[in-house]
Amino acid sequence: MRASTRDIAAVTSVLEELVTAWERHDADAYGELFTEDATYVTYVGTLYQGRQDIVDSHRTLFTTFLKGTRLADEVLAVRFHGPDVAVVNGRGDTFKGDRPGKLTKIQTYTLVRQEDGRWRIAAFHNTKRRPLMESVSHRLAPGLVPAAGR
Repeated sequence: MRASTRDIAAVTSVLEELVTAWERHDADAYGELFTEDATYVTYVGTLYQGRQDIVDSHRTLFTTFLKGTRLADEVLAVRFHGPDVAVVNGRGDTFKGDRPGKLTKIQTYTLVRQEDGRWRIAAFHNTKRRPLMESVSHRLAPGLVPAAGR
């Protein structure tokens, strides 16, 4: 499906709002960007289910492990599956001080346009990259190299 420039901008603006809410350490604003029944998988493998679970966990994270951090996000691709579903692949990371040159996590967002016309995140999955392991596996088994890397 060919997406309109307006829809692409609407979807990517949700991710920009996510970064802004993170910078304010505003768990409620962060959670508002997710659907009520959203799923959220962290890079350590924790699964949060529902907006309230996402808000509660981020309220804790913003005052403990991720206190004072900022969020870096880079969109790699946006694909639409019908007029009301978008899948976004990107890279991201949390940081303090200067933004890192290489972002260490690969992320997948599934966004849906809701009845009120707003796009919200229905599913998020975050995976930590292992560049050394990736490099070794690609050298030993070249067939594992993604088409974009060949």
